[in-house]
Amino acid sequence: MNERFSRTELLIGPDAMVRLASARVAVFGIGGVGGYAVETLARCGIGALDLIDSDLVGITNVNRQIIALESTIGREKVAVASERIRDINPECRVRAHQCFYLPATADDFDFSEYDYILDAVDTITAKLQLIERAHEAGTPIISCMGTAYKLDPTAFRVADIYETSICPLARIIRKECRKRGIKHLKVVYSTEPAHARFGGTNLEDIRCEMGTIDDGGHRVGRAGIPASIAFVPPAAGLAMAAEVIKDLISVE
Repeated sequence: MNERFSRTELLIGPDAMVRLASARVAVFGIGGVGGYAVETLARCGIGALDLIDSDLVGITNVNRQIIALESTIGREKVAVASERIRDINPECRVRAHQCFYLPATADDFDFSEYDYILDAVDTITAKLQLIERAHEAGTPIISCMGTAYKLDPTAFRVADIYETSICPLARIIRKECRKRGIKHLKVVYSTEPAHARFGGTNLEDIRCEMGTIDDGGHRVGRAGIPASIAFVPPAAGLAMAAEVIKDLISVE
């Protein structure tokens, strides 16, 4: 028994630990949601992790991102997360990709080599590309819907995209998946209506807050910085990672 993960092994058994150690998981977006998902996957003994994000740690990330500290401000998110993973489990094989996932970079990734994909990106364009590519490759994917303007971490649910409600982003993704002939997509979404106390939260505002990325990697149509708080994005990230672990070891 590997002492590092001995308590996990007591819960799920040695065969499951072997499956986790042999799995390669890609996490797209290492922010408030993706950072906590990565942390959980590393602490569960996933053997290989690909981290994809183009951003640097900024001071406005400190309120909710596990990798955001005074000492990491200005550094590449994927580099900081990679160091953290290696400190948790030196045997984990980490590949860091500092880039946006765009049409121009899509061919840099072979989705067939992944056992699972986590979509924690914050733009509609990238989300739809990830979902389409995973669907084409036959690789399981879980996609996070909106976490901005929320205050209730207990309101997150895991469901098929066609079973979602309330979340404006889920409504957009649901419509686009239907257009693309994608019949199933596992998502984490919130049943909590958005809070409008200090910011606009109607559907069109959230479209703008999410924005899109052009072919040069620049944000377009972004109205401002979405409101968020320390305990909501982590809840979504933990839920995503839990689903990945359970699916990889086939636990209901």
